[in-house]
Amino acid sequence: MANSVIKLLKRLRRDDRGATAIEYGLIAALVAVGLIGTLQILGNTLDTFFQNVVNELNTATQEEGDQQQQDQQPG
Repeated sequence: MANSVIKLLKRLRRDDRGATAIEYGLIAALVAVGLIGTLQILGNTLDTFFQNVVNELNTATQEEGDQQQQDQQPG
């Protein structure tokens, strides 16, 4: 009985599949943290970019509307 327990413990000590799984888990967590940070920075940049596009479109639309009103006024 004791001999089989010792064999089991030696086999478990040599088995590195659990350690490999933990290493892959740590790598995946590190990649996720890097991806989240990158997306936050990129997200802020994209938000600013598209807000500028919206502002330009609103300005252009207002100017076009003002020009149409001036064209319709009797002269």
